[in-house]
Amino acid sequence: MILMKRKSTVSNFGKRLASLRKAKGLTQKQLGEKVGVSYRVIAYYEGETQYPPAHLIIPISKALEISTDELLGVKEIKKQVEHNNPSLLRKLKKIEQLPASQQKTLIKTINMFLKGAEK
Repeated sequence: MILMKRKSTVSNFGKRLASLRKAKGLTQKQLGEKVGVSYRVIAYYEGETQYPPAHLIIPISKALEISTDELLGVKEIKKQVEHNNPSLLRKLKKIEQLPASQQKTLIKTINMFLKGAEK
C-alpha cells in the first residue's frame, strides 16, 4: 500500500479569498452575511487554513461574483478591480441605497467640495 501525502490542490486560498473580498469592498462581516455564515468563519478561511470549505465554495463565489474556478485559483480572474480605499467603496454602496433626492443632494455637496479642493 502506497501512502501519499495530502496536498492542497488550491494554494494560497485564504490570501486569495481575502484579496477578492477586499477588492469587492466587503468586510468579513458583509461577506459572511452574503454567504450565510459569521465573520469568524470568513476570518478562519482567510487566515487559518489552506483547504477551501467545500460547502461554501459556491456561495462565496456567488457573493464575490466570480466563478468557482476563479475563486479556487484554477482560472485567472477575468475582471478584478482593486480598490485602494475599500472603506470609500462601502460608503459609495450605502449612498446608492439612499433615495434619489438624497443622492442628488449628497452629489451636489461632493461636487462643491471637489471644486473647492481643485483651487
